[in-house]
Amino acid sequence: MDDGLIIDGVALHSRLFLGTAGYPSPQVLQDAILASGTSLLTVGLKRTLQSGDNGALAQALESARAQSVRLLPNTAGCRTAREAVQLAQMARELYGTHWIKLEVVGDELSLQPDPFELLAAANELVRAGFTVFPYCTEDLILGRRLLDVGCAVLMPWAAPIGSGQGLTNLQGLRTLRERLPEALLIIDAGLGAPSQAARALELGFDAVLLNSAVAQARDPVAMAKAFRDAVRAGRQARLAGLMAPQEFAVASTPVSGHAFLLS
Repeated sequence: MDDGLIIDGVALHSRLFLGTAGYPSPQVLQDAILASGTSLLTVGLKRTLQSGDNGALAQALESARAQSVRLLPNTAGCRTAREAVQLAQMARELYGTHWIKLEVVGDELSLQPDPFELLAAANELVRAGFTVFPYCTEDLILGRRLLDVGCAVLMPWAAPIGSGQGLTNLQGLRTLRERLPEALLIIDAGLGAPSQAARALELGFDAVLLNSAVAQARDPVAMAKAFRDAVRAGRQARLAGLMAPQEFAVASTPVSGHAFLLS
């Protein structure tokens, strides 16, 4: 029943996107990628440049690309629009893609995005020919402004990065989905359990991106499979049409009329 996902004219076969940080080993990362069925991987350029040994990670990424998995470099660690734009330009040269996950963090504790720097960077990057995936909050007005400057999608958080708290502001996320019915919305950050991912898809979000929930699991490969199945189930439930909640009990079996016996 899944109707596929198209971003920037590219068809993606999975609505589960994965990060690549924090895995016990490159081999576990490769196995988790395969088990998840993902079609998109994020990779932090700063982490790649600062790592003492990039060979194993590069091998895992190349293996994924050989299986038609796209890479989405990010600007994690940036604090200003200028820094994020410069890093995005480096990522385009290094990875050969104009797709960029734009992160401009404004608070050290919560890692909440800086809306002003984020919007400024998004505007400049779109003008420079990037397809921008901005990491943002569930703020409706900011979401509209990001779409207005030409962002391809919005990536609102469910909760602070790496917290595993799940969908902490359901009303805000519902409002974002309802008021931006045509926008591609991808839940990014804060998911901790497959049930939370399924809930996001049931709410009408187009995909989810997660990292720590898989990388830090006791068995990352098994957890990747669990998230794969949960995302598929959530999307199928959305397409099938969830029943409307009722305030009172509604008998599923009619009890009025004449009694009868089954022989």
